[in-house]
Amino acid sequence: MRDCYCTVNLDQEEVFRTKIVEKSLCPFYGEDFYCEIPRSFRHLSFYIFDRDVFRRDSIIGKVAIQKEDLPKYHNRDTWFQLQHVDADSEVQGKVHLELRLSEVITDTGIVCHKLAARILECQGLPIVNGQCDPYATVTLAGPFRSEAKKTKVKKKTNNPQFDEVFYFEVTRPCSYSKKSHFDFEEEDVDKLEIRVDLWNASNLKFGDEFLGELRIPLKVLRQSSSYEAWYFLQPRDNGSKSLKPDDLGSLRLNVVYTEDHVFSSDYYSPLRDLLLKSADVEPVSASAAHILGEVCREKQEAAIPLVRLLLHYGRVVPFISAIASAEVKRTQDPNTIFRGNSLTSKCIDETMKLAGMHYLHVTLKPTIEEICQSHRSCEIDPVKLRDGENLENNMESLRQYVDRIFTVITKSGVSCPTVMCDIFFSLREAAAKRFQDDLDVRYTAVSSFIFLRFFAPAILSPNLFQLTPHHTDPQTSRTLTLISKTIQTLGSLSKSKSASFKESYMATFYEFFNEQKYADAVKNFLDLISSSGRRDPKSIEQPILLKEGFMIKRAQGRKRFGMKNFKKRWFRLTNHEFTYQKSKGDQPLCSIPIENILAVERLEEESFRMKNMFQVIQPERALYIQANNCVEAKDWIDILTKVSQCNQKRLTVFHPSAYLNGHWLCCRASSDTATGCTPCTGLPANIQLDIDGDRETERIYSLFNLYMGKLEKMQEACGSKSVYDGPEQEEYSTFIIDDPQETYKTLKQVIAGVGALEQEHAQYRRDKFKKTRYGSQEHPIGDKSFQNYIRQQSEVSTHSI
Repeated sequence: MRDCYCTVNLDQEEVFRTKIVEKSLCPFYGEDFYCEIPRSFRHLSFYIFDRDVFRRDSIIGKVAIQKEDLPKYHNRDTWFQLQHVDADSEVQGKVHLELRLSEVITDTGIVCHKLAARILECQGLPIVNGQCDPYATVTLAGPFRSEAKKTKVKKKTNNPQFDEVFYFEVTRPCSYSKKSHFDFEEEDVDKLEIRVDLWNASNLKFGDEFLGELRIPLKVLRQSSSYEAWYFLQPRDNGSKSLKPDDLGSLRLNVVYTEDHVFSSDYYSPLRDLLLKSADVEPVSASAAHILGEVCREKQEAAIPLVRLLLHYGRVVPFISAIASAEVKRTQDPNTIFRGNSLTSKCIDETMKLAGMHYLHVTLKPTIEEICQSHRSCEIDPVKLRDGENLENNMESLRQYVDRIFTVITKSGVSCPTVMCDIFFSLREAAAKRFQDDLDVRYTAVSSFIFLRFFAPAILSPNLFQLTPHHTDPQTSRTLTLISKTIQTLGSLSKSKSASFKESYMATFYEFFNEQKYADAVKNFLDLISSSGRRDPKSIEQPILLKEGFMIKRAQGRKRFGMKNFKKRWFRLTNHEFTYQKSKGDQPLCSIPIENILAVERLEEESFRMKNMFQVIQPERALYIQANNCVEAKDWIDILTKVSQCNQKRLTVFHPSAYLNGHWLCCRASSDTATGCTPCTGLPANIQLDIDGDRETERIYSLFNLYMGKLEKMQEACGSKSVYDGPEQEEYSTFIIDDPQETYKTLKQVIAGVGALEQEHAQYRRDKFKKTRYGSQEHPIGDKSFQNYIRQQSEVSTHSI
């Protein structure tokens, strides 16, 4: 049996690690990892490790998916065979090379050819065991010769600048007649190739590690005597020995990869304005946002970008109010209010997820963490009881947990985010107006969201809401399921409580909670979060933990004679301060109030020859920090920037490098208080959450474009509806169309807006295709995605001709 964990890597940089599943050959992880990708990459790789207590963990195998192949597996559960991991196949990075063939006349008057190979630089080499000291060997190889030369070793960099030239004699001077000498040269040059191998100079006794190679036949010099290009490093050729694939097992993955090509804001104005005025269109079913929900296959795919866009521009409440009241009007039975998977419920779900995440963490995280750590058994099903467990004790434990969670939820009304309260207020009003003789409907309309779709799912699967880092173990998971069921029933205020359980043991347990005080507490809580004039939430501000984790920091020089060394520290960021301590739970060694953070920027690698560094700039000094990987670094920079964006004294310029040996490395200024030399990264005027409005509009455009057929069908449906008022055709009955003429008008505008953007994309692709050179730094030779792109473009251009 093995104790395995799995890592997610961009090329070879680890960005996420699952928990360890012990003693299993078929581990189930069930973990979700989401990230924005902050740099270009060639492979998305997954490595399976076997934990070893005494030695370094051993690699069992890997799955590497090329970037070009990601769309093939998009959002599909797929089993991948694990591949062997050997140093020869683990490559990343690119090389800049220049070749020049020149004729030299020797003293005796004989012509011979010399080749100059200039290796300029490399970029993005892998870091092996925390270090990278690369050098290159350049070999001229042919059927009868092999001549190798080597560059100097460049210490501590994975972007080495070599700029070294090596000379090789291609044809030896010989006493042939001119003609036969020429034949010999032709044959010789064609069979020769230049091989560049990159190595990491290892100080261990195992020898140097191979980082990648490239082979260039000298045929490339036939057209012109000089040749210069960037190349991707390739894995080593294993010659003819074929590795027979052992069965290392396989890994089931579901990868969702999206790539948005976003123009500048002005391109999106027509479509964006159409979407933003959706709330004011009468009837709302004729608005662009509602039409998006009608044509998408899943309401969820429409709701995600819609809510983000509307939240960004502060239009989400009026839109949700409009679609909710339209839905309530169509509802016949007060008991089924908001129970379907409609656009309204998906939009409210999405808004609660985005706007309510902090609220959820403040309310539930402490109790959930305690439940996970205490491991008390709370099984109340007599059939599932283990030996030696007592049903009464388990019931009591469970009752205490439910009581605690119920209390923290019902006392949390004042912390509920304003956006959510405004939505709940409009739901409550619409429901009460539609079903005037049902007094409870004003509560059930709100509780069906806050309890059933917000708190209950978070208690059931805390890892999906970042309340726990990984999946909970089976016993804790069972406890959380029982708590979630009870809380759901308590919140739903159903008349006959015990009848709402299929299981008799749940009905028995629920007797504890049949008192009136529980129903009153729920009603008071629902009243508070759905009333329009609430107390100002700022008055009861308690610190909210935004992010925490280990990073490495450089001493800030607070002590006069202290060493400026690097140390690993546990960092914590709340909405009040940024602190670090030796390890989790210790007293803070240093605390920086948020108002003292003047800027947060990346730090150039040359400063300390360390990757993924950033700086937190304060009035008197800067704190230099190294994150564990590129994704972590981006997350920290983004969230620190966001919390400090409103500071009065935010800087407009900064130094991108460090102050070392009496001067700034970037601008050479000698005073440590010299003003910055580079403008700070711009911030949008209002970061409403971290949403890019243009990117969301681009997403909506691509959805409309994908479902263009349905938009056209809907146009036909509007036409047929306004002409024939009788029973409609089967294929049109799926659409909700209240006012055919208004809807038709909006559809026409949507289709025009989408068409205009489609043309812009096509034009941009054509221009890019004309300008791009294969072998440039952006598209090195060996770039498969670019080769695919060229193939597609040439197909497109032949069609258009």
